[in-house]
Amino acid sequence: MHDQLLLYSRGMRRNNTFTIKFLYALIWVMVLSGVALPAYAQKTKHAAKDTLTTKNVQDTTTVKSKGTQNKSQLTDKIVYQANDSIVFYGDGTGMMYGNGDIQYQKMELKANYIRMKMDSSLVYAMGTKDSTGQLVGEPSFKDESNQFDAKELTYNFKTKRGFIHHTVTQQGEGYIVSDLTKLTSDKTFYMSNMQYTTCDHTDHPDYYIQLTRAKVKPQKYIVSGPAYLVIEDVPLPLALPFGYFPFTSKYSSGIIVPSYGDDFTRGFYLHNGGYYFALNDYMDLALTGEIYTKGTWAVNAISTYVKRYKYRGSLNFSYRQDITSEKGMPDYGKSTNMSIQWTHSQDSKASLYSTLSGSVNFSTSGYNRSNINNVYDPTLMSQNTKSSSINFSQRFPNSPFTLSANANITQRTADSTINMQLPNLTVTMSQIHPFKRANTVGPEKWYDKIVMSYSGSFANSIQTKENKLLHSSFSRDWQNGFDHQIPVSATFNLFKYISITPAVNYEERWYFKSVQQRWNSNTQSVIRDTTSGFYRSYNFNASVTANTTIYGFFIPNRKIFGDKIDRIRHVFKPSISFTYNPDFSNPIWGSYKTYDKYVQDSQDPQRMDKETVLYSPFEGGIYGYPAAGKSGAIGYSFSNNVEMKVKEKSDTTDQPVYKVVSLIDNFSWSGSYNLATDSLRWSLINANLRLKLPFSKSYTLNLSGTFDPYLYGLDANKNPVHINQLRWAHGKFPRFMGTNFSQSFTISDQTFKHNSSGNKENTNQEQPSQQTTLMNNTDIPSLYNAQQDTVKKQTKPSSSEVDADGYEKPQFHWSLSFNYSLLYGQSSIFNYHTMEYGMQWTQNLSLNGTISPTPKWNINWSASYSFANKQFTQINIGITRDLHCWSMSAQLVPVGYYTSYMVRIAVKSSLLEGLKYQKSSSFQDNVNWE
Repeated sequence: MHDQLLLYSRGMRRNNTFTIKFLYALIWVMVLSGVALPAYAQKTKHAAKDTLTTKNVQDTTTVKSKGTQNKSQLTDKIVYQANDSIVFYGDGTGMMYGNGDIQYQKMELKANYIRMKMDSSLVYAMGTKDSTGQLVGEPSFKDESNQFDAKELTYNFKTKRGFIHHTVTQQGEGYIVSDLTKLTSDKTFYMSNMQYTTCDHTDHPDYYIQLTRAKVKPQKYIVSGPAYLVIEDVPLPLALPFGYFPFTSKYSSGIIVPSYGDDFTRGFYLHNGGYYFALNDYMDLALTGEIYTKGTWAVNAISTYVKRYKYRGSLNFSYRQDITSEKGMPDYGKSTNMSIQWTHSQDSKASLYSTLSGSVNFSTSGYNRSNINNVYDPTLMSQNTKSSSINFSQRFPNSPFTLSANANITQRTADSTINMQLPNLTVTMSQIHPFKRANTVGPEKWYDKIVMSYSGSFANSIQTKENKLLHSSFSRDWQNGFDHQIPVSATFNLFKYISITPAVNYEERWYFKSVQQRWNSNTQSVIRDTTSGFYRSYNFNASVTANTTIYGFFIPNRKIFGDKIDRIRHVFKPSISFTYNPDFSNPIWGSYKTYDKYVQDSQDPQRMDKETVLYSPFEGGIYGYPAAGKSGAIGYSFSNNVEMKVKEKSDTTDQPVYKVVSLIDNFSWSGSYNLATDSLRWSLINANLRLKLPFSKSYTLNLSGTFDPYLYGLDANKNPVHINQLRWAHGKFPRFMGTNFSQSFTISDQTFKHNSSGNKENTNQEQPSQQTTLMNNTDIPSLYNAQQDTVKKQTKPSSSEVDADGYEKPQFHWSLSFNYSLLYGQSSIFNYHTMEYGMQWTQNLSLNGTISPTPKWNINWSASYSFANKQFTQINIGITRDLHCWSMSAQLVPVGYYTSYMVRIAVKSSLLEGLKYQKSSSFQDNVNWE
């Protein structure tokens, strides 16, 4: 069975071509999307249940008969049954009471009351009233091509003609209700006083399209007379004189009707009109366009494709020329922009060894600003960066090698900067034991433990402006090269408890150009000459690391502390390493070159001072170049963990029960000391503290900081610089340089409900979602979305949502989320009195929440607060109201760069998406330029 695509418009799934004359485009979209659905071959909303047999009947009389045949009128057997009784009269009339069911050939009729005349093959069916006066058992009819419900039905088995009162048929998302329907022998329906609606209250819909008369030819067409829109039983002066709608149940092509409107700066317009192409069972294409009276135009191409168990994706391309105002006016503007969006994903079942995925979002810098469809969306208008990537990977079975390729593009729309990496190729080899014996005999040798791996990559990138990208030179403007890395290491045990890991890392770079530098004494500047060729640059380093784990236990004095605290455990993990890097600026390595720089002496203009400048020909290379200077650094890292074992209440067996309480989850500090330099040998000290707070099992507080061990002094130009004087040598603690902290927190009505209920089980189930959010510092999506789902699902009160008097309890749901970040760090202001840089605070706070006073109302909002300006910088408010088959929404941006409003009332069904009223503010009148 072929895969069916997600079509561009649901209303196009059954329409291929159409011709219509219309007065108003709004009614055109509604009738096209709704009435052009076949009134046959769909399940009815009020379809009867499965046929009942005598085994299910509990009445005193149950009659079931088979094989009745009237040879003068009927050509096949009639199978009929009823739950209550069947009565036959001498004139050939039969009456069935109680869930009657008649089957003749491919036709089946069910109703609570059925009357049939055998001599004329005429059958009449209707529903009956129960003890409460409600009509039940209404007729339900189906054959090989039709299925519908009705109030009353008259049908002739022989001529296959019928007359139906109040037909109800469900067609996709909508319903067709006809007051009177005539069914002919050629399967043609003639309908009178017909309604189409997406409201499931078919007896009294909130809105419908009234069709006075219509002729339906199954699988061919619908011809309708005058039609008009009715909302809340009020006819509106929006009408069509007639309509012709061909249709098919197959996936097919068709015209996309445009919408129209008026824009202040562009004029009147036709929007999103074009043609839909059903290319095949795996791919479609929609070509649409826009045109404005003042010259703006645009073309769009949208395609989706899918192949089951293989891949799926979509492509959206847009090219537009925007013209605002008129020539000669001061606000006249003209811009040409384009956008391409492509997504592709591969099914995991398609291949075990290769994958391909893509996510492309590329557009010119002015696309969002000029596109009228985006100006009311603050998210798109404030978007400053865009990223695109395409990734491919290939694994080779029974091999340690993996090949991957990717392309990345990053845009900054603020200044039209493009950073493109195309392509990036990487070959990796997982760890192998090159010297390990195939058949190990005896104890493991030292060379059996040696492991090595390989990583090779090729990169080609450029950073430029949009208008210069296509004019760039590959040899001059693009950066490219190869990089190879080979790490080799092994791990041994020393004195049983100390782990020793020696390692050697080799890196080699291949470049295709180098930059030679020389000094021009006449212009007093550096001249750079780019030469092409093949160039190698390599470096290596060696290191050895020793680490171990030390455990310590402290048992408090029982006389002082009692037996509440069993013991305290301290886990200490020290790590010492030594890393050596040669000085690759030494001429023997060939990584650096020099040139002589001559500068006039400020005291004697006739004298030239000579200075030798060291440089690398690979400065600016995509993989960098070896560092100058020798390094022999001793690195250190110390990690601590402190836990306490606490006695709880004894269980029923009087056995003590203990729990572990974390006092310090982790406290660590690290740094290095460089033996190869003559000054400033100590590096900055990095410290980290992680605490598990006692009020939560999952909430974790993380703090980090940096400390400077050296004092500041002034150079010859009176600028502050580090001097080779340690702070602790002058009785000072290393200077704290700053820290940062960020946290997210969510509270809701469910949070307090669980806390106040005293139910430990419910509390444990609710809290982890909230506490995990706090620990991960995420944007609190999980609990927020859960609240949204709760509001959506609780549209009907359950038995637990009523009070003691049987009334429904009010359902008021809310959630509030805080996102706070704090940065305390060194400022750029130097205090010459204390000889230290000043410190400053930087804070950011964002809030968002939702309020649902009833299941039908929902209010969401978000705000950002600037502590520097002491005011809110952005506020967004959204209000939605569920009106059954309608939806009302409002968006308001009272504070921010794009202050605006939007009010919209529309039908929720996608089939009638054109049936809406929308009012928006003009973005040009509301932009805050301050």
